[in-house]
Amino acid sequence: MTVQKQLHCFFLLGAVFVIFFIICWDEIRDGNFPLYTASSQDFTHLKLRQAHRRRIIRDLCSANSSFNFPGKFKTFDQIPDKALNHLIVDDHHGVIYCFVPKVACSNWKRVMIVLSQNLKAPNGAPYLDPLDIPVEVIHNHTVHKTFNKLWRRFGRFSHQLMHHKLNNYTKFLFVRDPFVRLISAFRDKFATPNEDYYKYIGSPMLQRYANISSPPASAQKAFAAGIRLSFTHFIQYLLDPQTEKKNPFDEHWQQMNRLCHPCQIDYDFVGKLETLDEDLLRILGLDKYIHFPPGYENRTAVNWERDWFANISVSDRRKLYNLYEADFKLFGYDKPETLLND
Repeated sequence: MTVQKQLHCFFLLGAVFVIFFIICWDEIRDGNFPLYTASSQDFTHLKLRQAHRRRIIRDLCSANSSFNFPGKFKTFDQIPDKALNHLIVDDHHGVIYCFVPKVACSNWKRVMIVLSQNLKAPNGAPYLDPLDIPVEVIHNHTVHKTFNKLWRRFGRFSHQLMHHKLNNYTKFLFVRDPFVRLISAFRDKFATPNEDYYKYIGSPMLQRYANISSPPASAQKAFAAGIRLSFTHFIQYLLDPQTEKKNPFDEHWQQMNRLCHPCQIDYDFVGKLETLDEDLLRILGLDKYIHFPPGYENRTAVNWERDWFANISVSDRRKLYNLYEADFKLFGYDKPETLLND
């Protein structure tokens, strides 16, 4: 099977999967829906794993938990509307997807566009094939119906509408090991020329952390001159208290809990990039027949962490863990003891 055909299989399967758990997940979770595509053992495993993931979040968000982190005790209505722009709503199917950048969100956004059928292709018909949707369209915030747009449209009545959707729609998100997500973000935005990120973030980082008083005017010129940001510079930027005093973290490295608010939103399905193959394929009993394209499988690996953090001091590694500790704990990722105790 060609890579193109594999991509088609992946995206179409993604659409099937979303529709599947939108319609059936409550019954699957409660054990009331008979499924024949995979063994009962597989579904028991899936149900237990989802129950475990949701229980971790519920326990840590409880007032009885001694673990505290920013935003834990906010109510949903206390969340600024601009902080709700990662909640994509599909009213047609009754689903809410919180997208987390660097966690396959481009693919899920494609699926949500196809499901909503709100976006028209150049021929005037709704997009039916996710691969037909241009990349620049996928990440255009005006395309997606999000919670913060409800505020702009309905004003003071928007929160009542939001609560209705939260209580009645199926809500899901996908997460990723926090440190690996940071590596992926750095590779995507700074390891190759990216003019927007260089202009607004990269160039100031070179000035502040690489002692380059007058960085080249563009990413292309910087790369041509052999001037590149290092992962060490990036970590310094994240740990610098001045960074968020100027602007909140960019969405590609902002903490996942700050994007999706798991203490205020009771998600029905919590997927992980590390088990996406199983979460996506095994539930449908297709894991023996369909495999993801090689490019998709070539995602940043957890076992690369030691190499990427080799030049980061143990002290800074520990500070970085503290910065992302809530993500590690809420989403059930083990504390990277080896990295923190070298």
